[in-house]
Amino acid sequence: MTDLSFSFGTVGSPKSTPKKPGGSVGGVLHSAELGLFSLELGWVRSVRVSEKTCALIKSTAEENGVSISVHAPYFINLNADDEEWPKSRKRLMDAAYYGNLAGATDIVFHPGSYFQHPPEEVLPIAIQRLQNCIEELRAGKNEVILRPEIMGKSAMLGSLDDTLKMSQAMEGVQPCLDVAHLFARPGDGSINSYDQWTQTLEDYGNALGENSLKNLHIHISGIDYGEKGEKEHLPLDESEFDYEVFLEALNDFDCQGRILCESPILEEDALKCKQTWCEISQEDCDG
Repeated sequence: MTDLSFSFGTVGSPKSTPKKPGGSVGGVLHSAELGLFSLELGWVRSVRVSEKTCALIKSTAEENGVSISVHAPYFINLNADDEEWPKSRKRLMDAAYYGNLAGATDIVFHPGSYFQHPPEEVLPIAIQRLQNCIEELRAGKNEVILRPEIMGKSAMLGSLDDTLKMSQAMEGVQPCLDVAHLFARPGDGSINSYDQWTQTLEDYGNALGENSLKNLHIHISGIDYGEKGEKEHLPLDESEFDYEVFLEALNDFDCQGRILCESPILEEDALKCKQTWCEISQEDCDG
């Protein structure tokens, strides 16, 4: 368990997870051993898990004080055509159904593509489809939060503004604040200062209410980028992205939530973030 303002962890099981028991259960156990008390299950190719396994993940996470979220399959597009949308929808709903059984509170997903249409044309479609998903989940007593992720390429549905507007439109939807993607998206490295991060948090709080800053779900990593945005994730210390300045802004805004690392050296950078946070916030990492 952790008494820190933020719970730290990885997207996908830590790379050093032993082969036995392995899988998501092993990932939960090893995360706790490392002092990482959040884990985002990486169901990014497909949702292939039994209800029995989900129950075991949930009980193991509860016993070890590990908060669970799910990264849904990559192949979800809220702007898919009418033929493709049912397939995207099923992937998202399967992640939400089995994620809920596994004890997940949050389901992260990639919102899709603009397909060269302006955001103001795409957003109403995305919002209506999300609303329908939320209504079905709540009718089934499933209380997971759906989190559209901020995307790292400007051609993709998933700017900060997109995710805030989706979240404003209905209860049960909140952004996944991927700060490496937000840094890379403009293609020029311009979002990388304390003032810009405090403006981001101010915009977030103004859009969704001050309490939303107490329930942030953040992805973090180093990242390489070009004119069109994201190229690849990097270790934190091999990137221009100034994660320490971002953590300082979080601290000054009294933010809380989860910070999940997506760098190639998952748990190493997750622990680096945790240690840096404790130094900045002066919270007790060992308490």
